Amino acid sequence: MEASLRWVLVTAIAPVAWGSNYYVIHQFLPDDHPLYGAAIRALPAGMVLLAACRRLPRGVWWLRSLVLGVLNVGAFFVLIYLAALLLPSSVAATVMAASPAVMMLLAWALLAQRPRVRQLAAASAGLAGVALMVGAGAQALDVRGVLASFAAMTMSSLGYVLARRWGDGVDVLSSTAWQLVAGGVVLLPIAVAVEGAPPALDPPAVAGFAYTTLVATALAFVAWFAGLRHLSAGAVGLVGLLNPVTGVLLGAGVAGEVLTGRQFAGLALVLGGVLLGLRTGRARRRRRSVRDDGDRAGGVVQDGPAGGAEQHAAHVAAATRADDDQ
Repeated sequence: MEASLRWVLVTAIAPVAWGSNYYVIHQFLPDDHPLYGAAIRALPAGMVLLAACRRLPRGVWWLRSLVLGVLNVGAFFVLIYLAALLLPSSVAATVMAASPAVMMLLAWALLAQRPRVRQLAAASAGLAGVALMVGAGAQALDVRGVLASFAAMTMSSLGYVLARRWGDGVDVLSSTAWQLVAGGVVLLPIAVAVEGAPPALDPPAVAGFAYTTLVATALAFVAWFAGLRHLSAGAVGLVGLLNPVTGVLLGAGVAGEVLTGRQFAGLALVLGGVLLGLRTGRARRRRRSVRDDGDRAGGVVQDGPAGGAEQHAAHVAAATRADDDQ
């Protein structure tokens, strides 16, 4: 249980950092160079991690790094950068809360990880929270921003599940570095062709890019992909609901965005979804412990004592009740 909780906390670094990054992009980074903004975010972060791991891709990982780099970094960063510029930080962050349901469906199809009843309920609570918070803004929403957020969420969900499927045999630091470098390399020539000269950066923009590169990208992606190695894709997606929570709290507390009663209700639903998802993990560990005890009791049955059979039957019944609760 302690190990799983530790990986939940590690994974949570990513959505908290991403949620805070909406505010940083909105307030400090240039709003007319989204391609350069994405490239400057990805490539330096990838180079920092590559210098740390000192390992290049081999064999099929050259292609996998490119695919994951486009899904999780290249196209994703451009879309999320546009969304942050076109939407209030609270709205842009909460759209991403739809990712748990998408990740569960993709994990079911690609990883044979069938979602649990509680996980589906938690994802539904998150989606309900998104509907309340996005639909309750005091200002009109830019449809382009909503579409950019939705596209970013869908592409990244697929990329995360593929990263989990392909991750065996490669350490997290290396695979994350390769994705970030590949995404940045793809973005840079496109940025030069479309946007021309790079933007001039004042000191606040330099500081903003430093935070975005080191914290919201390098650190956050390593934490996220580490979580995908140790938790189910559905559980990681549910931890990702902390993204909109962070965006809302920063939007209200720092950016001065006004939240309505419906948005507060949506926030409560999102937090409830996170708690429900974490409860699922604890219940699953309890079932595992009960079954292990049952197996040990089954060994006593083979030795002959009748009491062992009764104990084994009790453990099996307890495990069945735990399954029914799910």
